[in-house]
Amino acid sequence: MAARIKKDDIVIVIAGKDKGRQGRVLQVIPERDRVIVQGVNIQVRHLKQNPQDPSQGGRKEREAPIHISNVMPWSDKDGKGVRVRAGEAKGKKVRVSAASGERIVASAPAADAKPAKKKAGKEE
Repeated sequence: MAARIKKDDIVIVIAGKDKGRQGRVLQVIPERDRVIVQGVNIQVRHLKQNPQDPSQGGRKEREAPIHISNVMPWSDKDGKGVRVRAGEAKGKKVRVSAASGERIVASAPAADAKPAKKKAGKEE
């Protein structure tokens, strides 16, 4: 599937139990066609207390993946979810809103986002 949704995009859920909710894309899982959206599809994990792990057991909430077809990129200009098509700007392929023709740019990463990891074994 084409990369119509990328990490740090603001999306709206268009189907399922969280229909109508907005959130930031935390992770894209292209091999499974799924995304993890902040504050959407919350699952509760029941964890046992572990003596080797100092964290306490109990109920832990976390976001679970949802299918990429159930979300649409959010457009502030249009005030709704928009379909995406390929466009061109300065000789490069870009994502463009099909309705308004406005370029879709991933917003800045969240303040609590972790920096990208370097691959082991490759030195520059």
